[in-house]
Amino acid sequence: MALVSSQRTISLTPASQAAQASGVSQEVPANFAGLGIEPSHLFSFTGAEETNELSVNLLTNLADYAGEPPAIRVGGNSGDTMLWDSSYTGYYAPHNPQASGQGAVPSDLLYFGETYWSCLDRFPKGLEITFGLNLAYQADDYLQRIVDEAAAAVAGLHNVVLKSFEIGNEPDLYLENGFRNGTWGGTVYTGEWTTRAAAIYEQVLRPAGLPADFFEPPAPASTIAHPDFAILELITNNITAAIQGLDNTTYLRGWNQHDYFYFVDVSAGGLTLDYLMHLDNTNSQFAYWEQQVAIALRTGYPYYLREMASAGPTGLPNITDTFGASLWTLNFFLYAASLNISMVGIHMTDNSWAAPWQPTLKHGLDPYVRPSYYAFAAMAQIIGNGNGTTQVQNLVSPGSLPAEYNGYVREYAIYGHGNLTGLVLINSRLANASDTDKSSLVFNVDLPDYQGQTLYLSYLTADGGDSLSGTLWNNISFETNGDGTPTGFNYNPETVQVSSNGTASITVRDSQAVVANFGWVLGANQVLLANGTAAPNSKTSSATSSSSGVVVATISGVATTIGAIASNTGESDPPRGDSNHVDMGDVLFTVGIGFASLIAGGVFLQAL
Repeated sequence: MALVSSQRTISLTPASQAAQASGVSQEVPANFAGLGIEPSHLFSFTGAEETNELSVNLLTNLADYAGEPPAIRVGGNSGDTMLWDSSYTGYYAPHNPQASGQGAVPSDLLYFGETYWSCLDRFPKGLEITFGLNLAYQADDYLQRIVDEAAAAVAGLHNVVLKSFEIGNEPDLYLENGFRNGTWGGTVYTGEWTTRAAAIYEQVLRPAGLPADFFEPPAPASTIAHPDFAILELITNNITAAIQGLDNTTYLRGWNQHDYFYFVDVSAGGLTLDYLMHLDNTNSQFAYWEQQVAIALRTGYPYYLREMASAGPTGLPNITDTFGASLWTLNFFLYAASLNISMVGIHMTDNSWAAPWQPTLKHGLDPYVRPSYYAFAAMAQIIGNGNGTTQVQNLVSPGSLPAEYNGYVREYAIYGHGNLTGLVLINSRLANASDTDKSSLVFNVDLPDYQGQTLYLSYLTADGGDSLSGTLWNNISFETNGDGTPTGFNYNPETVQVSSNGTASITVRDSQAVVANFGWVLGANQVLLANGTAAPNSKTSSATSSSSGVVVATISGVATTIGAIASNTGESDPPRGDSNHVDMGDVLFTVGIGFASLIAGGVFLQAL
């Protein structure tokens, strides 16, 4: 399919200083672009008797690029079915032969022991962990059980850092999945949550010298379907009440919510790659969550999106494992950062087509790195380039794009130490690898304060939006060696010089993104780790691309926040994943999916 060339202009001018940039974000945390691991799948990612070197290397790359490892949440449906057993020393989560807990899947179905912590400690030093505790279990010894689980986590983790607890996973679904009955709702939840938080603080955290504000409620699937779990409702129920005798301290570290752009058998309609890459759809789907973020920030607590992905529960082959999903991921990270979300956790199961890597043999495929991992690397280097001072501004033009590009283009200004350091330009219009005549968008950037300066270009690229392999970020490959270590370095970066009249032109092919950085190619500067030492591997390089048809866009004017534009393609369902392989983790993770109308993680749900 040949794409028709045309020429248009739009107008934007990124402010030269963050102080003049409307809507610029807070400083983005170094571990912002994070991950989630389904608890029953942990050993797949860490390794069991032997370390999973692929996972460790991929996490180490991100630590080197950002200055800190990505934050990881260990939590999910299976966490509400697992009990701590100090006598167990195996490397998987076996069935409890005497399971009797309430729930469609019993709340005491699985157990785990000390090896859980020793395996998790294989991840890079200083990696921050949010750990999900079992709230679903409600037998007579429930309080002692959750205290024991929390105490084991505090005592068992040494190399990684236990930063916070979730108490329960998606309690808004407890009625539907049989974990609770009767009057269950936000009020009852707040009472149960507070009782457990108080016991954990008094018996575990305080003796260990840890603070009381160590918890992240409410971790819901959606508060559209269950508004009594929304932030304002929980505040009304006194979840933020001060702890007696602790000088206005509460149990809250921050607010924690979940979402998915699309959820199989829950969201209306079928997901297509083009729909995923039409970035206005992301704004439309996330519009309600934007409201929750704004409410959370007004309370003075940070907001963490601890569970998120392009599609849940386990993605869709040929959609969420493509290069188009990598562009979606990079855009979502930047979009979320611009909203002042403090962490995005892309959820991983070992059988998910949406996970950034496959850690074990699944679907007949050996472990490998998916294209979306490259978006993590790009975001990590964007953050690390500012060494703790990176800020993001979501830009939009008051002019119009060519009709065929509407909804597919995003521009972000990046600031470091208060000054404009670069731009991220995303052209997610779908061009398949087989297309021989791919169009491009040329951004004519108006930079009146930067005459004569040089922009160094780092491309996130592949043969096409439908590519399953061969992705490059900054000319780095994480696939070549087979173990997740990077290969490639930019000895001759592509550059653009700002002219004497303060303009520069940057070409971005359809299904491609570029980071244009002033003064050096991303990764050439020293990235500092949290302890103040230099990251051992912060080298990058750029990947160039040639293309034929050209459309021109000009950046000048005032930046504002992109508005949400809904779109429904109405296209048929894409192919599904491997339906023949089902393991216990698969079953546990998908519990509750049958309650389709309950979850607001679907593309087409409208904000209330």
